[in-house]
Amino acid sequence: MRRSLLFISILSSLFSAAQSGGRDVDLTAGDGAKLKATFYPAAANSKPAPAVMLLHMCNTNRKSWAPVAEQLSAAGINAFAMDNRGFGESGGPPHEAASLEEQQQTVAKWPEDFDAGFAWMLAQPGVDRNRVGAGGGSCGVINAVKLASRHHEIRSLVLLAGSSDTAGLKYLQENAWIPLFTAAAADDEYDSDAPQIMRWFAEFTGNPRNRFAGFQNGRHGTEIFGPHPELAKQIVEFYQDTLVKNPASKSSTFIPKKNDASRFWAAASEPGGAQTAVQMFHAARKRDAQAFLFPEFMLNQLAYERLQRAGINMGGEAPDSSAPVGLPPTAIAQAKAEALTLFKLIVEAYPASANAQDSLADGYLANGQTGEAIAAEQQCLELLPGDKSNEEFKKQLRQAAEEKLAKLRRSAGL
Repeated sequence: MRRSLLFISILSSLFSAAQSGGRDVDLTAGDGAKLKATFYPAAANSKPAPAVMLLHMCNTNRKSWAPVAEQLSAAGINAFAMDNRGFGESGGPPHEAASLEEQQQTVAKWPEDFDAGFAWMLAQPGVDRNRVGAGGGSCGVINAVKLASRHHEIRSLVLLAGSSDTAGLKYLQENAWIPLFTAAAADDEYDSDAPQIMRWFAEFTGNPRNRFAGFQNGRHGTEIFGPHPELAKQIVEFYQDTLVKNPASKSSTFIPKKNDASRFWAAASEPGGAQTAVQMFHAARKRDAQAFLFPEFMLNQLAYERLQRAGINMGGEAPDSSAPVGLPPTAIAQAKAEALTLFKLIVEAYPASANAQDSLADGYLANGQTGEAIAAEQQCLELLPGDKSNEEFKKQLRQAAEEKLAKLRRSAGL
């Protein structure tokens, strides 16, 4: 945490309990940005109490966590929710009106903003800094996981309808002692696979204390609290269990619950394990034709990391001089071959995905198979009209695929 860059001052006093059940605070980041937050102190307790930091979705603000925060406070657990920079009452260019470049610049500043809020929360009287949790909804999922990776005081996580990058998954995998509570609704407007993905999150680390809650309706992330107030209650009970009754600890021992998802991800993540992962996938699908072993976009990231290891840029268009120094040619060839193996598996598991075909084209191209790359890119364009991705993504993918296909055809003399 770069605390020297963050100067935190409390500028407001008690907030109306009738409005929020907490008190608003203003944080000032090192670059002068104003960040708004609400602190919900634990109900009267003679001893320091646990604390939970809650990070919101990228289509709402800190108030979306109020149903949980208020119940945590009543249950004797401190809660802290803040508006991301660019959202709610925090400073920065308003997210919806900002250009893509402005959004990227703002998001890059979030980690320091969250660290500022986290430091303020831990400094409050009555907070037990050794019993801390975090929660996130949608884009708040990766923010919460990254926060945990930077602050090892965090002992449990609540993740609602979101995702992480492979670095975050690796952190969770290496720290499987951290209990996870995940949830999603079947009518999620951003991803129809949300319940399967969040169930996968609750399975892949193998922690027997992990929990998943699925709902038929409720839409996206914290929106589920509206039609399903029981979700907020379940989350509070989870934090009571993992921070109060039986606080999770790195030193605690448990027998991991081995399952197809955890075994698959362990194999796929390991260099040299791609083919083993494929065999696991086929065996699982033989037992259960609907077996869900991996989210598409997460394995896609893992495959592209293999290309990076081989010195291939993210577009997969050509090798460059950035291959790891000292990596032997055989290891480079293996990394490229493994990337292609994983891309092929994604297409097999998600045959209607246009993006899977676009990524497969990159895998073929990295391995010098131009004809196969052209065929995959053509398939990408053919699948696009029926692809379930949102229209903005499909528009961007179409443009990129058409440009790539034209370039491939020129290079092949077609």
